[in-house]
Amino acid sequence: MTGVLAAAASGMVGRALAGQGRAERRLTAAPARVALVGSDRPETAVWAYDGEVPGPVLRFRQGERVRIVVENRLPGETTVHWHGLRVPNAMDGVPHLTQPPIPPGGQFVYEFDLPDAGTFWYHPHVRSHEQVERGLAGAFIVEERTPPDVDRDIVWVIDDWRLTPEAEIAPDFDAFFDASHAGRLGNTVTVNGRLPTALAVRRNERLRLRLVNVSNARILGLVFEGHVPTVIALDGQPVAPHAPAGGRIVLGPAMRADIVLDMTAEPGRSYAVLDTFYPNGAYRLTDITYEKSAPVRPRPLTAAVALPANPIPAPELDRAERHTIEFGGGMMDPKLMRAMQAGSLSQADVAAVRERMRAGRIWTINGQSVLGHAHEPLLTLRRGRSYVLALRNETAWHHPMHLHGTAFHVVSRNGRPLLRRVLQDTILMAPGETAEIAFVADEPGDWMFHCHILEHQAAGMMGTFRIS
Repeated sequence: MTGVLAAAASGMVGRALAGQGRAERRLTAAPARVALVGSDRPETAVWAYDGEVPGPVLRFRQGERVRIVVENRLPGETTVHWHGLRVPNAMDGVPHLTQPPIPPGGQFVYEFDLPDAGTFWYHPHVRSHEQVERGLAGAFIVEERTPPDVDRDIVWVIDDWRLTPEAEIAPDFDAFFDASHAGRLGNTVTVNGRLPTALAVRRNERLRLRLVNVSNARILGLVFEGHVPTVIALDGQPVAPHAPAGGRIVLGPAMRADIVLDMTAEPGRSYAVLDTFYPNGAYRLTDITYEKSAPVRPRPLTAAVALPANPIPAPELDRAERHTIEFGGGMMDPKLMRAMQAGSLSQADVAAVRERMRAGRIWTINGQSVLGHAHEPLLTLRRGRSYVLALRNETAWHHPMHLHGTAFHVVSRNGRPLLRRVLQDTILMAPGETAEIAFVADEPGDWMFHCHILEHQAAGMMGTFRIS
């Protein structure tokens, strides 16, 4: 083992954690109507868990064993995937791969241990690009055995919707333009299922803010004016406390960040929270507004909040098996355009690409474009072995790539090693970017690996890794 990864192995325990208790919950997925855009506008027809958008925040304690009964009252099949949670393969919620889909009127019992604390979320894996867009998503919080010392623990589930003037969800879920470009970008952004209102705070208060991006395609670049957020976890996995690069927290779809915000600004004033990821599309997400009342305490807290590491196996980099994973396709495909400019692409090749795209196979992983969940794996991995995947984004678009069933170490980006230990389950790859990720193949089964811009996933950018 080398560097920061070796430190993570001390005191390592297996995935199965002795349960400290049992918790049971029911979830019902069904059509509903909610006031997404305010009481003065029409309610929006959605699909919802327990009638709520987002679904109820599921809170448990690290070490618990949970049993969640999901009932389907939707007009079509569904499943629930527990995004970022390390669960047995049969509980992963992928239709036809890990379980049969839940039919209308049916139910499925999910039961698993919670070895890791952190901020996770849940959503369907049946036509995700439609079912998530209709509202099926919710936060899943696993609290630390000893929570950090903060005044408030706040969850922001941030979503992006494409609404008509009548406040209905636009029905163009399978639009070719979205699938072949940046995905389904909406015209309305909500926090916890509503147009955001200002967050009221008091001076010298300390907040833990859990940011969860459940958008189909919108990448967030959040800036907290007048404040310096401290990142303490990414995708639910603790990191050494640090300020984000450039003061901006970038979250692709499905990604999460836990931050600490110390309220040290001026009482009676408001400070904007901006989303600045898209250069020509920056907007004001919400505000932080200071009450004029007395401070919570005479002085702000100064002790850093450092979360304990989760029991994630540490890969042995010097003994790891290595593979290259290349993402291709989409509009303005750089490799295709270079070949056309060089004259090395025949008319038959061009016709084949056009035919593939017309068939909905717009994106590829290692040259394969997959439309169904059950298929031959991209790689077959041996249980207990360490692996390093060299990821290459050979497309003109961003891709948040999600690996089911584990958290991986981000070893390097664009050939440069990371300065701190970072574990994630979703890595945002910019056009032309490369990265290395490493993990231990510790849980048997077929595990999905796909782009979490859900229109890209539906158009071919997914595959599986088989651990046996």
